[in-house]
Amino acid sequence: MTVWDDLVGQDRVAAQLGAAARDADAHVTAAERGEEPRLTGSAMTHAWLFTGPPGAGRATAARAFAAALQCVSPDRALGGQPGCGFCDGCHTALIGTHADVEVVSTDLLTIGVKETRDLVRRAQLSPSGGRWQAIVLEDADRLTEGAGNVLLKAVEEPAPRTVWLLCAPSIEDVLPTIRSRCRHLSLRTPPVAAVADVLMRRDGIEPDVAHAAARATQGHVERARRLATDERARARRLAVLRIPERVGDIGGCLRAAQELVDAASEDAKQLAEERDGKETDELRAALGATEGKRLPRGTAGVMKDLEDRQKRRATRTQRDALDLALTDLMAFYRDVLARQFGSDAGLAGGETAAAVERIAAASPPEATLRRMEAILGCRQALDRNVAPLLAVESMTMALRGSAEG
Repeated sequence: MTVWDDLVGQDRVAAQLGAAARDADAHVTAAERGEEPRLTGSAMTHAWLFTGPPGAGRATAARAFAAALQCVSPDRALGGQPGCGFCDGCHTALIGTHADVEVVSTDLLTIGVKETRDLVRRAQLSPSGGRWQAIVLEDADRLTEGAGNVLLKAVEEPAPRTVWLLCAPSIEDVLPTIRSRCRHLSLRTPPVAAVADVLMRRDGIEPDVAHAAARATQGHVERARRLATDERARARRLAVLRIPERVGDIGGCLRAAQELVDAASEDAKQLAEERDGKETDELRAALGATEGKRLPRGTAGVMKDLEDRQKRRATRTQRDALDLALTDLMAFYRDVLARQFGSDAGLAGGETAAAVERIAAASPPEATLRRMEAILGCRQALDRNVAPLLAVESMTMALRGSAEG
């Protein structure tokens, strides 16, 4: 096992990061010996930008690299590859308890100036015990313009042993002034076979189920794991994929829209309950409130802050769940289009093959393209904060209109 094991289907990226980790290790070792450390011309740099589609593993790559930078395995000192995965440095970095690895993610719509200033202040500190101070910003695309300007100076003039690891869907999602100062690594969607393999190897999922989930989610590792292990998630996805055959009249369009929004809400609610419950239990335990006992005096405000944060996060979670449903719907019509051009590619999953055949035979490719444009239009409307039901109703009516056209 190494720190790179969870980075599915990204051999090229793992090799680049491995080379950087070796140079970073040599840099710190030289400093410890009193030699003049130099990073100029090496594979290591102080700021990185990881981009790639959802499910590609941007944050996984950044976390793995942060762990490799903290590796203290004896083999590393003998010329081995940093990132063994089992030493104290690797282990604590991967599980989130290393004092010199800060991972920042948000379920809110933006990351503001205050939070960014706190990060910049931390970045000026020397490592407390590890080899590097690593700051992983999983949602760099959600930085406000003001927050981006605050971050810029820290990226321009980093502390000697601080490394910034920024993650975003695409390079265009990050301020030009920041991305120009980062080394860019682009991740690809993992191959279906690689995703299925990790589900079988790491999660013990049966081969047929693992391959079906990997195919259905188009290489998104976490979504594939959830689909393979959660029957309710599979049922909700199947309901979404039945929508194309339910928009034959206005009543069907409106019912389908309502059910799509309800399914996304239910999905978001389930995710929130699982995550919120775990967070609440962990915070209560940290505050010393054992089972059956009240919170210690003076800690109620901390719990209230957590509840408020969870409520704010609920809006983002519901929007993300609806976006995933629209992604599944887009995959269905992509299958239809592929079939209309004579391809047997099946991205949406075998359970919808018959529906794909029927719709492909009943309409021309031009209609399919208009339907896909309607789904993209719905996603754009949601980004502009249009009411979800109104946006989805407009989309389902457009799906019907495309069929009539």
